[in-house]
Formats: sequence, C-alpha cells, structure tokens
Amino acid sequence: MMLRDARGQKGWTQEQLAAELGTSQSAVARMEQGKQNLSLKMIQRLEAIFGQSIVQLGKSQMTHLRVEGGRTLSGSVDVNTSKNAGVALLCASLINRGTTTLRRLARIEEVNRIVEVLTSIGVDCTWLNDNDLQIRRPASLDLGSMDVEAARRTRSVIMLLGPLLDEVAEYRLPYAGGCDLGTRTVEPHMQALRQFGLSVEATAGFYTVQAPALDSYDRSFVLTERGDTVTENAIMAAAHRGGTTIIRNASPNYMVQDLCFYLQRLGVEIDGVGTTTLKITGKPSIDVDIEYFPSEDPIEAMSLITAGIVTNSEVTIRRVPMEFMEIELAMLEQMGQRLEVSGEYMARNGRTRLADVTTKPSELHAPADKIHPMPFPGLNIDNLPFFAVIAGNAEGQTMIHDWVYENRAIYLTELNKLGAHVQLLDPHRIYVNGPTRWRAAEIGCPPALRPAACLLLAMLAARGVSELRNIYVIERGYEDLAERLNTIGARIEYFQD
Repeated sequence: MMLRDARGQKGWTQEQLAAELGTSQSAVARMEQGKQNLSLKMIQRLEAIFGQSIVQLGKSQMTHLRVEGGRTLSGSVDVNTSKNAGVALLCASLINRGTTTLRRLARIEEVNRIVEVLTSIGVDCTWLNDNDLQIRRPASLDLGSMDVEAARRTRSVIMLLGPLLDEVAEYRLPYAGGCDLGTRTVEPHMQALRQFGLSVEATAGFYTVQAPALDSYDRSFVLTERGDTVTENAIMAAAHRGGTTIIRNASPNYMVQDLCFYLQRLGVEIDGVGTTTLKITGKPSIDVDIEYFPSEDPIEAMSLITAGIVTNSEVTIRRVPMEFMEIELAMLEQMGQRLEVSGEYMARNGRTRLADVTTKPSELHAPADKIHPMPFPGLNIDNLPFFAVIAGNAEGQTMIHDWVYENRAIYLTELNKLGAHVQLLDPHRIYVNGPTRWRAAEIGCPPALRPAACLLLAMLAARGVSELRNIYVIERGYEDLAERLNTIGARIEYFQD
C-alpha cells in the first residue's frame, strides 16, 4: 500500500514505474499487493526513486481473496510453466558449474523459498526480468549458512540431497515442510540415496547428512515407491556420479521428464525418458552455460479447465500439455463435458506436446465408476481434487478415491460450506452428490494446495460474494491465479485485514 501511495503521489502508472525499474507491470502489481519478495537493493532503489521510505517493517499480514461468483467466463488464458518441474530444475542447477538460465519460470512462493535457500548458501540467483532466472553457483557452497526458515516452509528442500550428494563430507538439512497431507515419509528418498552410499540420520529438527566416498561404480536398483520427487532425487544423484545407474520403477511423470531433458542438455546420457526404467550415465564434472524452458503445468491446466466447467462457460485454455492430460480429458468427456481440442504443437523445450482446449457449456452426469488416480500415464494424483468440484455440477453420485494422501479427502468436505453435498466415507474416499446449487460463503484456506484451489474455483460458481482467507498455500503453487482468472471474466480482488 505504501508503494502504491508513493507511486500515486508521483503520478506514475504501474507501467511507468516498471519501466523505471527495468521490470514488468505485473511485477510492480505484485509488489503493491505485498506478494513480491523485495531485495534490499530493490528497496534502496525504490526509496531513491520516491525520496521516501516505502517499506514498513512489522508482522506480515495475511492475504485473502474476495470473489463475486455466478459470473459466466469467456476468452482465453495461457497455462504457465510447471511448479514441480521448476522446483526440480532449481535443485538440479547445483550440479552445473556453469550458468543456468531458466526461462519463464513460475514465480510462485514455492520457487521463492527454494531461491532463498539457494541464495543463503552462496548461489547467485538473478531475475533477468519478470520470469527468467539466472543461476550461478560458487565453487564451494556455504551449507552452514542455509536459511532454515525458508527451508522449513517447503517440502522440496529434501530434493537437495541428490544434487549435494558429495558436496561436503557432512552437513545438516532442515526437516521439510509444505502442505499438511498426512505423514509423507522421507524413507523412500533415503532408500534410493543409500544406493549411492549416502548416510542420513534424523536428529532434532534436522537431517545430518554424511557424504559417500567418490566412486565410478555401475549400480542398479528398484524404487520401492514410484514417487516423483524420489525419482528426481535418484536421477540427480546419478547425473553427477561416474558409471551407469539403472533405476527401475521410476516415475515417468511430467516433472521427471523435464528434469531429464535439462540434464540431457548438460551432457548427461539418459535412456528411457517417459518410461519406468531409466539408464543414466553420469558426468562427474559439468560446466555448461545453458538456458532451458520448463514445460507447461498439467495441474494448472486442469485448474483452468475446471474454472470453465464449473461456471458452465466457453473458455479456451491454451498450451495444455496433452501427454499428461489425456486421461483427465477422456474422463470429462465420459461425464458429458463437451471439449474442443486444437491441433498439437511443441512446447518451448522442444519435447512436450501442447494443444488448446476449449470448454463448452454442458450437462454433466456422474461417471459409471469411481474416479481415482494412478501413476503416470494414469489420472494425475494432483488433478483428482478438481473432479470433486466438477462432480458437484454433475447429476448423480460420484465416488472419488484419493488413496495416496491420508487427509486430503477430508479437506474437500469444505466444499459443503459452498452448498456442495460431499459425504466423507473414510480418510481416502468421498461421495459427491450433484448437481449443486452453489452459494457464497467465507472459508479459511485448508493447509493443502489443491483443495484450497478447489474452494476458489467453486466460489466462481457461487452466486454472491465469497471470501477465501489466508491464501498463502495457493500462492505456493500458482502464479497470479486470481488475476489470470480475472482476464477471462472472473471478479476476484485481494484484501488484507
């Protein structure tokens, strides 16, 4: 607010201030909403421009959303690049002694936390413009200076174990945080990394990590859990070890593929990308100047498609990664949803297939069988919650079986506050009885990203004014979701108490 007032006193638009700062209008908008981390250098620059203090130190305020629902949406909106791929690529950049430039990186809180962690250990992270990040690591990382608070606010910090495999003889890594989705053990990560000789001991609030001795052995192992981040950690460990590593029961999901494409550009030989068996011939020394474009996010694509469906609108979602959305789109068509899909084209990484998907107003019915996730190429676990909102618009009873997470199904019962009829059967299963007459309500965000996004999307269909309070969890995974929904006819505004 102080920045907005200072800009107003000078008579400048956001575009004029952006030009003065060498950034974008959307970045200035985020600064004024308190959603952009400001470096000391940026604060000093702003204060020099305006000749006054523009930052008030104190307890940070929670940000909320006010949604005027019941509006028909129209127009088109692009899918942003993948949150999960972006986080993996940030971690993998530590393997490269050269300069990595990640183009069109999702500017979200999860990325901000990892950037803060990397900066604290000596990595030079420079935003070249609004969404391009240049990363240069020093010869030696200062792991003892790691930003513990930032590390604890993201579960992704566990993915530093693979890139840091033999960085130093011993260091400590804070326990990982993130969404509250029940107990998600780190043991699968440890089982995978023990194959490389890594030793990890859990102590009070930290993992104490002891590096393995250098070797060039060939190794082959099976992951006991086909998890995305587990697979990524194992891939990153293998990428900078001599010898050939074969990983079986690997996840072939979208973020794993993007990581492999990046490492291949660094000169790491990887066979089997997109399958459950990966053969990786590592490079102990990697020093490459590279720019890489992460691909588009299928979970964000599903979020935007859901917005069109729940409001019974004709909306075009551009740049949908089709390989990772085909099951979801087929399920929607089985429920009676009419969709138009364009011809395919390539993502900027040159590897991922994209298409534009247009939702059409439709009469939906419950599917004949339950809806449940499966490892890729099945229905994505993170896309499952959106079917609870969609099933709310469908005639009949839909069972949704969220067999992976202990608590997430419980959070979906919050849709009842908006008029839905969600019946909790057990911690993993719900019945959704439709159709729903959505109604406005004030709701606090649950501590899980996708259920929180589901509440926002349902509010778009609820006549009246709804409030969604404390949206930090949404900002962990989406960049400017409310503003982008506004571009297709939603009416959402930020506010603070």
